[in-house]
Amino acid sequence: MKKLLGALSVAATGLCLTTPASAQTEVTFYFPVAVGGPITKTIDGYAADFNKENPDIKVTPVYAGTYQETIVKALTAHKSGTPPTAAILLSTDTFTLIDEDAVVPIDNFATSDADRKWLDGFFPAFMANGQIGGKTWGVPFQRSTVVMYWNKEAFKQAGLDPEKAPANWDEMVSMGKKLTRRDANGNVTQWGIQVPSSGFPYWLFQCFTTPNDVLLANSEGNQVTFDDVKVIESLQYWMDLSQKYKIHPPGVVQWGTTPRDFMEGKAAMIWTTTGNLTNIRNNAPFDFGVAMIPANLRNGSPTGGGNFYIFKQASEAEQKAAFEFSKWLTQPERAAQWSIDTGYVAVSPAAYETEALKTYAAEFPPALVARDQLEYSVAEFSTHDNQRVTKALNDGLQAALTGSKTAQQAMQDAQAEANRILRTYR
Repeated sequence: MKKLLGALSVAATGLCLTTPASAQTEVTFYFPVAVGGPITKTIDGYAADFNKENPDIKVTPVYAGTYQETIVKALTAHKSGTPPTAAILLSTDTFTLIDEDAVVPIDNFATSDADRKWLDGFFPAFMANGQIGGKTWGVPFQRSTVVMYWNKEAFKQAGLDPEKAPANWDEMVSMGKKLTRRDANGNVTQWGIQVPSSGFPYWLFQCFTTPNDVLLANSEGNQVTFDDVKVIESLQYWMDLSQKYKIHPPGVVQWGTTPRDFMEGKAAMIWTTTGNLTNIRNNAPFDFGVAMIPANLRNGSPTGGGNFYIFKQASEAEQKAAFEFSKWLTQPERAAQWSIDTGYVAVSPAAYETEALKTYAAEFPPALVARDQLEYSVAEFSTHDNQRVTKALNDGLQAALTGSKTAQQAMQDAQAEANRILRTYR
């Protein structure tokens, strides 16, 4: 019996020796797919590479739809007690995520000098939406600004200098008149300028308000300025492009079809995210240019895009693993390649010093326009209860652009609704 017990003991010891010392830490990573292109393949590749380099961590991407769909799914999962470990969500979701007690500050994990140096290495303009109350709640990954694309062939046909985009509001109108083409029946075959007003109307509207030197909200996210005279002037100018100057499509212009309209020659100039740059470069059948948003009183565009957030209900081990993944994703070489592959802005100055991005920019200078515009950029519009406040603004913008309200009435109504929503946050 003693021999049998001894043998069993030795066998048991042997089994213990072959049991793994620790299991993998699982990181569920929600990622929004909102812009065309093979982004999912890139993210799958990133996860596979990270997992290979970090065998004790397993990152699993979950493609959750648009940005709006992704935050709804993330917050629903949070409230049910099964949130993702991390997610790429809009930088403008920061107030909402804080108010829902859904995320933890990134500063909690940046404890070493190297970590703090990494955290200080991003473009300041990209940190504006993620740093609130002295804490960093999200770090930039998929970030952008709005830029202007113009069709150089259409400029030549209109007798314009194909190498010169409009630099200000007056030039955009004068050039737009020459670029708008009509057939014998008076039907427009090519619009001079097209600015989308679905999907993200408030964001494109900031491309009018920022050059007009007015902000739509305070940094505390509890007060908006929709009824400011300069805001109303900005909306009136957007309306005038269609209703007065007849160089812009009437009504609501679709976000998703605007790049295609440009590539099909239906619009000579468009405003859209720099995240469409690679798509347009690969598919436009003509030479095109990229420029900063035209100025009025100043230059400027809002920043945009997504930040990396870590969820509060994840375990400490999962949170630390997600932090390691956030650092890995945003290293200069990887940020540079992401910019090259997608058109998004690389999130740090160091990325633009990599050989890959320096070579790419030398071959394709438009890749630097969005980066250079960061000098003049402002934070993307964001408040507490952001989705409801943004809806009030979007509804007002679309009412004005469709002609059902004046610019003044639309913005006064939006202001009243925003005041009602934000009253409890003051």
